[in-house]
Amino acid sequence: MDPNVRTQLEAAAFRRLLEHLRERTDVQNIDLMNLAGFCRNCLSNWMKEAADAAGVPLSKEESRTYVYGMPYEEWKARHQTEATGAQLKAFDESKPGH
Repeated sequence: MDPNVRTQLEAAAFRRLLEHLRERTDVQNIDLMNLAGFCRNCLSNWMKEAADAAGVPLSKEESRTYVYGMPYEEWKARHQTEATGAQLKAFDESKPGH
């Protein structure tokens, strides 16, 4: 596969993943961490790390806003719920790299 085409396809898949996560506000970050080992914050951190490596200025808040589709604090206020005891226990037991 042509590297430019691959990059375009990967970018399209990433954008679709972000759209999906923005639509699924019922899925909490802790659930993503417990089931998949990553969450929306991880995606924003990976984006920031990629920007840093490429010498592209991007703040942590800007990368989170891009991933969440709104400022992070706004998303938390609208959609984040308090983690349950079961969620916290599963998180502690899985020890994902966050």
